[in-house]
Amino acid sequence: MKTSKKSFTAIFRNQIFIPIAALLLLVIVNLIVDPSFFKITYQLNSDGQHILYGNLIQILDFGSELAILAIGMTFVTAASGGQDISVGAAIAIAGSVILRVLCGNNTRPEAGQLQTTFLVAFLVACVVAALFGAFNGLLVSVFKIQPMVATLILFTAGRSIAAWINNNELPIISDQSFKYFGGYIPNVPVPTPAILAVVVIIVTFLLLKFTNLGLYIQAVGINEKSSRLNGLNPTAIKFLSFVLLGLCVAVAGLIKVSRLSTINYSVIAKDIEMDAILAVALGGNALGGGKFNMTASILGAYVIQFLTITLYSMKVQSDALPAYKAVVVILLVVFSAPTVRNWMSKTWKNLTAKNTAKEVA
Repeated sequence: MKTSKKSFTAIFRNQIFIPIAALLLLVIVNLIVDPSFFKITYQLNSDGQHILYGNLIQILDFGSELAILAIGMTFVTAASGGQDISVGAAIAIAGSVILRVLCGNNTRPEAGQLQTTFLVAFLVACVVAALFGAFNGLLVSVFKIQPMVATLILFTAGRSIAAWINNNELPIISDQSFKYFGGYIPNVPVPTPAILAVVVIIVTFLLLKFTNLGLYIQAVGINEKSSRLNGLNPTAIKFLSFVLLGLCVAVAGLIKVSRLSTINYSVIAKDIEMDAILAVALGGNALGGGKFNMTASILGAYVIQFLTITLYSMKVQSDALPAYKAVVVILLVVFSAPTVRNWMSKTWKNLTAKNTAKEVA
């Protein structure tokens, strides 16, 4: 009996408990309100392909690009003790670069008239996004500027830079194969963004498993001075975390522009940085830096998309979504506070102690 109580307490204290509890709560709410929410069908889409369709597929689809961003944001948060609020603008830049490289000076190329391959365009976007990430990392690691303040520069100017890259024009790619990255690959019923997310997740976990990057990031985030005394270079580690976020931004940018085969500089990835930060928080990661759980952050991203789709299914207006997410943030902050967690832990111990006393009596 004592073992089971201890195991339950351990589960409650586990970092991944928060996103799992949130996920279960959303599942229960949808089962009560509309059980058909979980229905998945196999049908033709507008391109004549047989695909899986349903709310859960939408969560998998749009939650995947958020999960990719959450990976990079987790690195930045853990290493720097702050957040990058420029990822939405950086996605606009990465997407604009992809279109510019593919289209050149012709904003309406016909199929077969693209200037280069999709792979080359994506690699160029990776370089550009990594450079902008390096710029943010330089401000944070070398000039010791608080991350949110440092990234405010790109947050403000990023979309203008994206528009400038394409001379404020809106390139349109008519090649249908370009839509595969944000849609569906022929004869594959699962959304491509989910496949790309799996690839990024695998690469991330291999990086964490076979290198000491995760340990170094946590050491710097917990105590920068101590990590330096132990031979680490906090400046380089913080800098690298922003570069890694830049690479994640490039993947998200590819997905975003592929969905529409064009770009809207002012709207693309609008406010996505807030969802990425919320995913990190929902994963139980300390926003002040230090120890992190990448699995919890990824799960948190899908939970946020689950919440978004749930609100849409309940006919909540899109402009009201931030208010509901603000409530989630408040609850997260409250439940993540050490005082509240300690109080809940003590309360549980007292309840189990009273039950044990009754059983003995």
